[in-house]
Amino acid sequence: MSPDKNNMKRNRRFYIILIACIFCVYMALLLVLIKVEIPNKNSTINTIGDAVWYSIVTLTTVGYGDITPGTLAGRMVGLIFLLLSTGILVTLVSTVLSFMTSEGLPLFLLSFKRKRDWYYFADTGLESNTLAGQIYAENPSAVIIFGCNKSSREETPDFPCTYANVSPERIAKRKRDVGSRCRVFFMTENDIGQNPRAVNISALPVDVYARTTSGEDNLPGAVHFFHSYDCCAREYWRNQPLKANEHTIVLLGFGNYGQALLTRAILGNVISPEQRVAYHIFGDVGDFLDLHVGLGQVFEINNLHTHFTGQDSLIFHSASWSKEHALLESADRIIICDDDEQAGWDIFWKLRQFYRVRGDITLRSNRAVPGVTHFGTDESIYSPENVLRTTLNQVAIAMNNLYRSGHGAGALDWDELGDYLRQSKIAASEHLFHKVRILLKDESLTDLNAENMTEAFRVYQENIKNTQVLDRYRRIEHLRWLRFYAYYNWSYGPRHDEALRQDPRIRAYDELPEHCKADNDYSWELLGEISV
Repeated sequence: MSPDKNNMKRNRRFYIILIACIFCVYMALLLVLIKVEIPNKNSTINTIGDAVWYSIVTLTTVGYGDITPGTLAGRMVGLIFLLLSTGILVTLVSTVLSFMTSEGLPLFLLSFKRKRDWYYFADTGLESNTLAGQIYAENPSAVIIFGCNKSSREETPDFPCTYANVSPERIAKRKRDVGSRCRVFFMTENDIGQNPRAVNISALPVDVYARTTSGEDNLPGAVHFFHSYDCCAREYWRNQPLKANEHTIVLLGFGNYGQALLTRAILGNVISPEQRVAYHIFGDVGDFLDLHVGLGQVFEINNLHTHFTGQDSLIFHSASWSKEHALLESADRIIICDDDEQAGWDIFWKLRQFYRVRGDITLRSNRAVPGVTHFGTDESIYSPENVLRTTLNQVAIAMNNLYRSGHGAGALDWDELGDYLRQSKIAASEHLFHKVRILLKDESLTDLNAENMTEAFRVYQENIKNTQVLDRYRRIEHLRWLRFYAYYNWSYGPRHDEALRQDPRIRAYDELPEHCKADNDYSWELLGEISV
């Protein structure tokens, strides 16, 4: 048991003993009063009720005077009641003030809001404020709770919130499983192994979201880890997706943000079987290629002659980016994504001053400057959709249900899927955005809604009447699928085996049996099954 819980237990025991002692003293005095007053003919205390009434009136210092003791002993008891009344009043006043200024009042008020959605933030700071503000904007009935004292905050948020400097355990106990489960957020960036608070409360009836730098997205017990760099990368490619005329993309900076951007490009940037894209990466490669040895199955690695191959390329440069004038000036897009934001701005100004850049320059920056295309603000990273990923997960589940309906009883339910299959479904659902853009031939589209998905599905149904077009759609999805599994170092095997990381479909599309080519049609058909 933690020291805090031990202290709370000792305090609770002390107050119980104190109250019991006071009650025993009161009962003893009351019995004395009854014993000496009721037999006395001159006393106005003639019944037990009179004695109780006199004690209450005296203890509260009201003193109506309608009942008075007639014996010396009775008057002595009355005097003791009078002396006790001062202490009782002081205790009552201090108790009320303590209740008003401590966590008692906010917890009491929360009891009346149990049916509403609760969001508890264990940490305070810019990230917590940003996410909490967007949650409230989307759901004005949400109850936002910060696990700190109000006095410790430098600024008061511009949305309604409750301050309760209590543990998630007490918040969960107060919610009492009424309404939806409470969501608990740990917004301080940390490693999973060093973030025991998130794991330790996994048994509570709450959903936990913890910001981390590494590890799986999901762990047993409704613990969800999210990565700010990954959130940034997802948001970037959604708002500034790959275009059909882009063939050379340069990433300047290969720290946490650069790796996340390249990862999302590897997993999602598949919009045509014919398009060839070369990604030029400048920065410390570290052990990236050692970790992802399977990428050589679907990418040309460090091959500068990309136009002679049938694959996209990953080219890692060891020399300084400043020497590559020809590359930078011919690139279709330059992404400045150094982890050090100021260093990124320095690169941006140098490019503007000394290079004839014809392509787009996008800069990771938390502040907007006129004329600069930027990404990675706190508002875009710490959004409910990026952190909670509710829509994305719902689409992935719907996609799996659609797959099951077409593959019989042998297909697994969502809860039965292994981590790789889950992540594969999530990656496929994320690519749905690109599928709508492909079908509608609209590169300006940056959002999904029921209308454009319905229209895209109508176009899909019409287009697949042409077997060559259907085959093209299948090639796109197979390539996307291959890139996902190659990223996680899977290879060909006679059967799907997560332990060995093998699958029989990890081979060229033209080598697949016909039934395997049609396996992923459900990822396109999903457009007609859901609405966003």
